[in-house]
Amino acid sequence: MTMNSTPEPRLKVTGPIGDRFDEILTREALEFVLRLHDQFAGRRHERLLARMDGRKAVENGRDFRFLSETAAVREDPNWRVAGAGPGLEDRRIEITGPTDRKMTINALNSGANAWLADLEDATSPTWQNIVGGQVSLLDAVRERIEYTSPEGKEYLVTADETPTIIVRPRGWHLVEKHLSYTDRSGQQRPASGSLVDFGLYFFHNATELLARGRGPYFYLPKLENHLEARLWDDVFTFSERAIGIEHGTIRATVLIETLPAAFEMDEILYELREHCAGLNAGRWDYIFSFIKHYRSRGPQYVFPNRDRITMTVPFMRAYTELLVRTCHARGAHAVGGMSAFIPNSREPEVTARALEKVRADKAREAADGFDGSWVAHPGLIDVARAEFDAVLGGAPNQLGRDRSEVDVTAAQLLDVRSLEKHVTDEGVRANVSVALRYIESWLRGVGAVAIDGLMEDAATAEISRSQLWQWIAQQTVTESGTVVTRELVESLLDGALSDARRFEGDRFEAAAQILRRVSLDDEFPTFLTIPAYAHHLCERPVARSIEREAHLAAA
Repeated sequence: MTMNSTPEPRLKVTGPIGDRFDEILTREALEFVLRLHDQFAGRRHERLLARMDGRKAVENGRDFRFLSETAAVREDPNWRVAGAGPGLEDRRIEITGPTDRKMTINALNSGANAWLADLEDATSPTWQNIVGGQVSLLDAVRERIEYTSPEGKEYLVTADETPTIIVRPRGWHLVEKHLSYTDRSGQQRPASGSLVDFGLYFFHNATELLARGRGPYFYLPKLENHLEARLWDDVFTFSERAIGIEHGTIRATVLIETLPAAFEMDEILYELREHCAGLNAGRWDYIFSFIKHYRSRGPQYVFPNRDRITMTVPFMRAYTELLVRTCHARGAHAVGGMSAFIPNSREPEVTARALEKVRADKAREAADGFDGSWVAHPGLIDVARAEFDAVLGGAPNQLGRDRSEVDVTAAQLLDVRSLEKHVTDEGVRANVSVALRYIESWLRGVGAVAIDGLMEDAATAEISRSQLWQWIAQQTVTESGTVVTRELVESLLDGALSDARRFEGDRFEAAAQILRRVSLDDEFPTFLTIPAYAHHLCERPVARSIEREAHLAAA
């Protein structure tokens, strides 16, 4: 190396540079993301290895339990979390959705109290979606976002008051292959999706949000234990110091959407207590997590048709009751789960039935003590809000309901043996069809898809494919006497491909290939999105040098 040579950058943009990417991938922003990786990438790797050990233990017969080593945290009645930040006091209705410009504007006009700006399950993590989503958020925070569709339709924010933005970065298990990170020892690997999503949004928007009377707020997905929460808390503290804002400015809401996390709710709140606003009952991923961990433990753990796993079955009731009690004992919001029904003006009878289900779901959550809940479509907001208004009245939440009468045991959280093993031929066929159509859409860059009257995202697709794997592994017999086998699922998949409405540029063949891998292989992939992303969404590195890539000098 000569005296005048430039050191190789240690965080390198390898994806193509799209419109306005230079506003996000600035030298300063990438320097910040590099610092996050230098500080936390090693610990992230350790935590992911620990996840593998935990799954193996369950597969080998060990059941989850409340930790004896953290009993003092659970038994101490005196500690509390930071609670709501400005704009988070009333969260009775939150709308979820991806961060493309059209969906961003629709969410801001929706009338919801908060918007979960989703860079995770509702977003297909194409490079364009990830960086383009950051551009949308940049403009949304500054109240300047607009969009004109290819057909010439203009979208503008017209609401007098917009929802508080809460960003959901990708989970610890996901990577960003269009950013290459080289650690100080010279080992090169893809960047962490979590640190990229969090780092870019926080760096560009934290001080702007504070100036506008809000704050940098986040939903934390897929956490499995309190040590993963501690890692996020350290990321928050480091980041606040790095840009010079007050400790505790960041507020996080943790999705309790994995089975192991349900046994560590108190501990998760405790680790994040100086940054924590609450917990959310992430119902769809929670069901998937249960199936994933117990899929090989015998026919007693077989789950019925997806539509039969409602919030009123015993193990789901135990989980949500414990969540509300835990949150309110610590001054944290308890946010209810997703209503995935989609209104359809062309089918008024179907819509009426869907709205009645949403009404019953939200009435139950409000009566149970939840402070708010999620919807996937603006057309559900009024129905959901009415149920919470009826309970909350003029109060912003119901933190005063301590639910001290709730006493949930580990056995109740694991009580799936009482489920009716209601598996039908149609249920198997529906899982194949929904998973195929969702994955095909995901491969085209669309991560939230209306299918058969429901808003499907990666979590619901995970349930469908993991059930197929479990039914095959346990040689499940349907109510009609059909044994679920690889051959049966292959036949159903061939039929779904034949029935699919094909179009130029569709990805059905690739989707079928992925579905075969994640449902039919002997080994169970922990997430379908990992192999799908690696093989289908990663664009080749750009050969030419582009100044706007803002490659970093070696730190």
